[in-house]
Amino acid sequence: MTEKFNYKPIDNEGMDILSVIEKADKFNFWMYETIKPYCKGKILEIGSGIGNISQFFIKEKYNITLSDIRDNYCEILRDKFKTHQNGIEVINVDLVDQDFESKYANYLGTFDTVFALNVIEHIHDDSLALKNINKLLTKNGKVIILVPAYQALYNGIDKGLEHYRRYNQNLTNQILINGNFKIVKERYFNAMGIIGWYISGKIQKNNTIPAEQMGLYNKLVPIFKIIDKLVFNKIGLSNIAVGIKE
Repeated sequence: MTEKFNYKPIDNEGMDILSVIEKADKFNFWMYETIKPYCKGKILEIGSGIGNISQFFIKEKYNITLSDIRDNYCEILRDKFKTHQNGIEVINVDLVDQDFESKYANYLGTFDTVFALNVIEHIHDDSLALKNINKLLTKNGKVIILVPAYQALYNGIDKGLEHYRRYNQNLTNQILINGNFKIVKERYFNAMGIIGWYISGKIQKNNTIPAEQMGLYNKLVPIFKIIDKLVFNKIGLSNIAVGIKE
């Protein structure tokens, strides 16, 4: 939590990893189906990247708006989904913009669900990010966040991705409470990912996710889903929490 990063308009490291994960269809669908039950009504995805999760919501005709802080990702998203019927709105969103309320006035109180997967850890003032998400939601709107778990696992891949921190459930719950949310669900996700992350980042000292490792992991997702059930989602590489706007 002592790292300090300067914002980069073009995130080459992030793009490389998103491109690797893009090919992990089973893993991406697993993440999608995990958060899907909590996504209702008009939805905003924060940090859509290159659309690895967005594609499933769009395919199933959800009312979803995509967003990212980086202009190049927004352009990729617009191009990728330009043929979709009625078009998909893509907006540039900075959750800690100093003029958040005025800049995003047209979107305040308009979304029933906001989700942010692997986003909050990139933001130094994570509590402010949640407070601003709260402003985008309708009354009783829901937020879903997925963040990397366990600070002890922080390694070169985290640093390369400019993660300020990893989270346990207490820390995740605290930022939701600070954002004026009532916590309604919390669980860990992807227990077997802990082993892969430790080997790749701690032992092999990688600063990105090797494509061959992600490919192998993707093939084994059906087994890993069973393992998550066997451990009752009590441990995992990521932590998921759902909150309702208070």
